[in-house]
Amino acid sequence: MGGVPLLLVALLTLQRSWTAAVRGSPSIVGGGSLANPPQTVSSEEVTTGLGHYDYDKVLELSLLFYEAQRSGHLPKDNRVPWRSDSCLKDRGQHGEDLEGGYYDAGDFVKFGFTMASTTTLLAWGMLSYRDAYEVAGQLKYGRAAIKWATDYFIKCHVSPNEFYGQVGDFNLDHTFWGRPEDLNMSRPSYKIDTQHPGSDLAGETAAALAAASMVFRTDKPDYATKCLTHARQLYRFASQYRGLYHEAIKGAQQYYESTDYGDELTWAAAWLYKATNESQYLDEAEHHYMKFRLKERPNEFFYNKKVAGVQVLLAQLTGKSEYLETAKAFCDFTVHYQKRTPKGLVYIDKFGTLCHAANVAFVCLQAADTGISASKYRDFAVQQIHYMLGDSGRSFVVGFGKNPPKQAHHAASSCPERPAPCSWEAFHRPGANPQVLKGAVVSGPDENDYYEDNREEYVYNEVTLDYNAGFQSAVAGLRQLLLEKQRH
Repeated sequence: MGGVPLLLVALLTLQRSWTAAVRGSPSIVGGGSLANPPQTVSSEEVTTGLGHYDYDKVLELSLLFYEAQRSGHLPKDNRVPWRSDSCLKDRGQHGEDLEGGYYDAGDFVKFGFTMASTTTLLAWGMLSYRDAYEVAGQLKYGRAAIKWATDYFIKCHVSPNEFYGQVGDFNLDHTFWGRPEDLNMSRPSYKIDTQHPGSDLAGETAAALAAASMVFRTDKPDYATKCLTHARQLYRFASQYRGLYHEAIKGAQQYYESTDYGDELTWAAAWLYKATNESQYLDEAEHHYMKFRLKERPNEFFYNKKVAGVQVLLAQLTGKSEYLETAKAFCDFTVHYQKRTPKGLVYIDKFGTLCHAANVAFVCLQAADTGISASKYRDFAVQQIHYMLGDSGRSFVVGFGKNPPKQAHHAASSCPERPAPCSWEAFHRPGANPQVLKGAVVSGPDENDYYEDNREEYVYNEVTLDYNAGFQSAVAGLRQLLLEKQRH
């Protein structure tokens, strides 16, 4: 602990609890298959201001952020020089190998729910905007980012109705500030099963694996089949044994509590229909949609609230007016009536401000690609993403653009070069983090556009897997739009 007072540890732990609890709060309610080619956007609906920033570079940096978050044995082509192997002995309750996956944030817990949501959004973006990744030279790295997660999910799915959803104890982990390579503490594992179900966790992981199966179907068909097999099993587990995962994984009640599971069941069934074209999955998705009343307009789209994504995905898959109308209602509300900062950022929550804005930008890009208010929603996405890249007066992406964040709330990047020790002294040290956490999107400014670049101010400077997911996919969408404009 590097001599840090116990009171400070308690306060930091409590802060993390508050952060996650608010990020997981209920939303405010107001009222195909891989055989399908990536979506093509019309050059007639391309927005103004497109291409002002280097989207290729942003995609490259965002993928480097995910590489910096890797746990386990790193590959020979590791591109983050200040990271190496870590937590190689992560095991299940019966000795199962749980090495790998991603660390959730600036700490070192591996949290399945947000990791799965991140993976689904990254896969959705890659399926929709494959050409953007290709022209940016990032297709290989994008696939690798998804596979790093899916390899881990397959390990965690130790039997059809048994899945490990967390490795590491938040309270214990938050007493440590340093490098993951130096971790030397107990890392307990937590699972869901038939006696302790988690429909939300199993459903989201099923969605991630189904989406990933489409990413890999052409170049890794055997692996794609493996992902799809696990997706089918996890969805059936989620559907047959109902419950909220945090009731099984008690630590999540304090940090990443889930509010419901109906959206994840619908989300998983819809993705399985897209991956398989088997009508039973669409039937089940539509049944869940009605049963759980998902036609009501949500206020947000993030790891704990998939309703907006469900509405848009079902609109894409079916073309039915009921889904098109609900998707339009969400995006129209977001564009016209959602609270904004003085500089124009949609302001949904004080925690993960930029994540929320990027997520709605991405899902409304998807709505635009479905033919709904295309020009308006694309203009909105450009405005939101460009705010993050520099239109606000600064960049909020580490290592990119004008005056980017230099003090992300991230333990490993706050450490000096080895062999120098790293402890809580690094947390308090003034100045830039010694290591550049390239591509990380920080939590962001407050409702008045105020931002403080200070790693001790976690509200502004937290970084997480899901903070980058919708952002990266939205950037890919803008790159695809630019590519279509250049082609015409």
